Amino acid sequence: MKNKVKFTIDGRECVAEKGQTILDAAREEGIYIPTLCYFPGDMPRGGCRICTVRVNDRLMNACTTPVANAMIIENDTDRINELRKSIIELLFVEGNHFCPSCEKSGNCELQALAYRYKIMAPRFPYQFPIRKVYASIPKIIKEQNRCILCKRCVRTIKDKKGRSIFTYKNRGPRTEVIVDNKLGRKLTDELARKAMDVCPVGSIIYKEKGFVIPIGKRKYDEKPIGSEIDDFNISK
Repeated sequence: MKNKVKFTIDGRECVAEKGQTILDAAREEGIYIPTLCYFPGDMPRGGCRICTVRVNDRLMNACTTPVANAMIIENDTDRINELRKSIIELLFVEGNHFCPSCEKSGNCELQALAYRYKIMAPRFPYQFPIRKVYASIPKIIKEQNRCILCKRCVRTIKDKKGRSIFTYKNRGPRTEVIVDNKLGRKLTDELARKAMDVCPVGSIIYKEKGFVIPIGKRKYDEKPIGSEIDDFNISK
């Protein structure tokens, strides 16, 4: 047990490898913690804050915080869930998300989280920003109105030389994720499809392939987000 740590999540005793993050340790135990900026196999960023948990009475990011012995973690509580709902609502009102017309509807993690947390309508006023749609890249469309700045595409979509095809532009409220014009024009079909899959919303669309799987038969149409972990927990 030298490399193991013991901790509790919502009163449940758990064991994890030393150095594991709370998020990874919880998933191995069949406990769902939501996230939008985290992507398996990539370094955690701690940007979206939806994975926020209360650790020893302090709010922490589950994706970047390593577990430690005797940690007391609150995850599925009214207080934490209300915080997560507020973040999801703010993401909806800050952009222009019209789900019925979005090519990613049914495969969208933001939409799926809204359903999971029973959000019918945001409590905050809509901002209705005016943002461009970039369609000059041969393989993809970059819909800035739906981008939530999670940085998944920046961190994971790279060419053979390891150069990021997506990058940040501007700062503060004017920040946006754009496609490098030169590298974007060399984007392969494989990387274009991967970019669409990596994006948790409908900001990156692979041209002419948006509705191959009809709405109603898509990933989160069949089962809610987190169900794969919920099912693991039940079987365990």
